[in-house]
Amino acid sequence: MTKELPLNINIKEPQWDQNSFMGRARHFFMVTDPRNILLSNETLEGARKIIQNYRSGIVPPGLTENELWRAKYIYDSAFHPDTGEKMILIGRMSAQVPMNMMITGSMLTFYRTTPAVVFWQWVNQSFNAIVNYTNRSGDAPITVGQLGTAYVSATSGAVITALGLKSVTKHLPSLIGRFVPFAAVAAANCINIPLMRQRELKYGIPITDAEGNRLGESAAAAQQAIVQVILSRIGMAIPAMAIPPVIMDALEKKAFMKRMPLLNAPIQVGLVGLCLVFATPLCCALFPQKSSMGVSRLETELQAKIQEKSPHTNVVYFNKGL
Repeated sequence: MTKELPLNINIKEPQWDQNSFMGRARHFFMVTDPRNILLSNETLEGARKIIQNYRSGIVPPGLTENELWRAKYIYDSAFHPDTGEKMILIGRMSAQVPMNMMITGSMLTFYRTTPAVVFWQWVNQSFNAIVNYTNRSGDAPITVGQLGTAYVSATSGAVITALGLKSVTKHLPSLIGRFVPFAAVAAANCINIPLMRQRELKYGIPITDAEGNRLGESAAAAQQAIVQVILSRIGMAIPAMAIPPVIMDALEKKAFMKRMPLLNAPIQVGLVGLCLVFATPLCCALFPQKSSMGVSRLETELQAKIQEKSPHTNVVYFNKGL
């Protein structure tokens, strides 16, 4: 007889140890798996039913632990963790690699003319806005005004940076000019993410003790979380926007590329995709999702509140976001 699956498996948390980089990397390889965007609605709804039933104490006959974890990652790939609503397809984490592959590959290919620079930076920031809105927190929702401000500011910052650097580097070797899109994307991340999460910087994000008991809200924790996310996003872009330009600069000097210039775009997009398949999950894993900081680094009033409420707590925890 098949042994029934126990109900004490914690599917609210990732399957692997999040205190180690390898555990976090394995988790994000599952979260960002681009194959998940090809799953049918029937498969998604089946995974949702399994997860909802398991949380309610109902275990389908014959369900194995591996099948439960697979259902969890399918569910997490398509449904918002706070609202339970099905997310916009291109805003899901599983769409990050294919979407960024096309957009980044195009930015690196069509960087020579001003209209192309403006267009692809606009496309990139429009995609970022969709991702940020789709993955917004249920605890600190993004308003339309905040989304619009972040979108316009990040797009303007990216375009101004790209056009400014393009002008400065036009007399330098062609390889230098190929790195202009990366500088623009890095600048846009430094603008976009803080603006998108300005409510958190003003009012703070929830902090808890090791057992998950909520201790208050901290703007200092929000600052650390946002810095970590910016570093992860920039780190994610480095391989995809630094390695292909070097390879393409060498390839374009070859005779076969001069004979078939139309190969430029597909080769560049393919190289970017290869980099992103690894860079996206590995850079998401740079910092623990459940980040931490010492109580002594929190706001003075919050330190006093924690000392009174939980005197033995020296470290607090918070969700850094993505």
